[in-house]
Amino acid sequence: MRIIYTDVLVVGGGLAGLRAAVGARRRGHEAIILSLVPPKRSHSAAAQGGMQASLGNTVKGQGDNEDVHFEDTVRGSDWGCDQDVARLFVHTAPQAVRELAAWGVPWNRVKAGPREVVMDGQRVTLTESDAAHGLIAARDFGGTKKWRTCYVSDGTGHAMLYAVSDQAVAERIPVHERTEAIALIHEGGRCHGAVVRDLVTGELSAYVAKATCIATGGFGRIYRVTSNALINEGIGAAIALETGAAQLANMEAVQFHPTTIFPAGILVTEGCRGDGGLLKDVHGHRFMPDYEPEKKELASRDVVSRRMEEHIRAGHGVKTRFGEHLWLDIRLLGRAHIEGKLREVKEISQHFLGIDPAVDMIPVRPAQHYSMGGIRTDAAGQARGLAGLFACGEAACWDLHGFNRLGGNSVAETVVAGMIVGEKIADFVESSAGDLHVSTALVREFLEREQAKLDTLLHGNGNENAAELMGRMQEIMTDKVGIFRRGDWLQAAVDELQTLLVRSRDIGIGTKRAGSNPELVTAYRVQKMLKLALCVAYGALQRTESRGAHFREDYPRRDDAGWLKRTLATWSDEGQTLPTLDYEALDVTRMELPPGWRGYGAKNAIEHPATATRDAEIAAIRSAFGHADRYTLQHALMPFDHLVPEAFRGRNARFGDETP
Repeated sequence: MRIIYTDVLVVGGGLAGLRAAVGARRRGHEAIILSLVPPKRSHSAAAQGGMQASLGNTVKGQGDNEDVHFEDTVRGSDWGCDQDVARLFVHTAPQAVRELAAWGVPWNRVKAGPREVVMDGQRVTLTESDAAHGLIAARDFGGTKKWRTCYVSDGTGHAMLYAVSDQAVAERIPVHERTEAIALIHEGGRCHGAVVRDLVTGELSAYVAKATCIATGGFGRIYRVTSNALINEGIGAAIALETGAAQLANMEAVQFHPTTIFPAGILVTEGCRGDGGLLKDVHGHRFMPDYEPEKKELASRDVVSRRMEEHIRAGHGVKTRFGEHLWLDIRLLGRAHIEGKLREVKEISQHFLGIDPAVDMIPVRPAQHYSMGGIRTDAAGQARGLAGLFACGEAACWDLHGFNRLGGNSVAETVVAGMIVGEKIADFVESSAGDLHVSTALVREFLEREQAKLDTLLHGNGNENAAELMGRMQEIMTDKVGIFRRGDWLQAAVDELQTLLVRSRDIGIGTKRAGSNPELVTAYRVQKMLKLALCVAYGALQRTESRGAHFREDYPRRDDAGWLKRTLATWSDEGQTLPTLDYEALDVTRMELPPGWRGYGAKNAIEHPATATRDAEIAAIRSAFGHADRYTLQHALMPFDHLVPEAFRGRNARFGDETP
């Protein structure tokens, strides 16, 4: 029995996991990172367009601050987010982007003087001030009032990941590559670490830790068409679910990115549209102004994706042997801009489509992109129901994003949440709650249990094919739990997914070796992925409203009176074929920004009974504090300072703002 002890175990080697580990290590605690791949190959590298932080350095960012970023985030979430967390995030994001600059991220910078940009299909000249020259620049992104998306051409995630990974190396944090956590070790509501499989040798080990943090990213691979990497199968969330104690929240909240190349589903950054690119149909007609005359191509992602699919349904798609698509036209940006600030888009277009985007339009169609749902945590990143377990990044439902996230907020969340959760993990480890009391007998019990499951797959008499089950699950999710949802489709999806889950308990495999064995890996992963798929589909079936990326054609209105609450899923019995659902109401009486109109579509939401009262209270507070600065007013509306780690409590300096 091999046992490895550490203070902090981080499962996942992307941006969130790396930054959390760095934070804990800098507080003097030993940390180990587990990663399926070398960290610099993590899916964080795929983030292209940029990270949001309200620096206000550019002429189109003037007047931006935490208040504006907060409002954009809450509206973007369709009022599904945790507003305390949103405040915590927008406060810390400027510190994160500056920290990354100090660590070597080569952010694009403001160049003083006139420059030509494309806005609303027209060439416009903007003049940047001499005083801003050399400061971090920003581009436009969907759903925002200001240009605040800081970027490194269109390779932002790549640059960030290399910088943060290098910091982990500098801190001498060991990364155990090609390893996978397949179960959490827990007892009596306390997590003690994980059972870990070496993907090369097949050996199982126990990693015992005072605190365990899951940062394994999203679960996009439960869908057939997704921009997610092959490793994004949601196993981190699944092993938390399988404890029966931890909760997964808002799993039905799944984002579809408007522009992935067709038919491969590879991401084309929102930066294309932020920089002035246009969406066109089979006739070459720019159609988004017909649906969203104010924000056009830069409406929130859920809105743009739905409008694109509506336009295809109306008969305006480009027909091919692979299906229908629309066009993304960035030709008007010019070759110099494309080759300078959209290099990855150019290379993807050349390598996967054989086209030059400076000459040709790019075929695009929405595809699954991001998971707003995940392991339910509090503002400190502590998992609900299981002490000692933390989560951050896309694997968590910290609940920054609610039912739709803004572009640029997720890659920002990785480092911001990593900063905050790393500090909170250190606090936990240093407290009496972090004391480790675990018997080797318990560790042995979990190791033997997981080994028995693997032995059953390797040597049992099952006759189900894991790859076929995986493929069918992905087809069901793509066809029936997609951008548009209906009760009958969702019920059919739930019914068949339950059947697949039962069948997955009788998988047989042909390759019997215990070591490197992709067939075995597919077999044990698909069993877990089916549980996640059922959480998504069943949660969507029960939620009889439309909110953000969850759009029910049979219930098209947002229902704050009945559904202003988070879905909570647990799975306490291995014999279950459905998750147990519960709900967590959002407290309107504490909201700084009560529910209202997002700015898209009809003003037809069913109002929460407390909204009018809270609106009146906020109006009274604003009137009473009309003479005060914005910090005093904000504190009166919804204090959040107590949630901010001591290291990050300072106010953000901002260009042109005498009172930061």
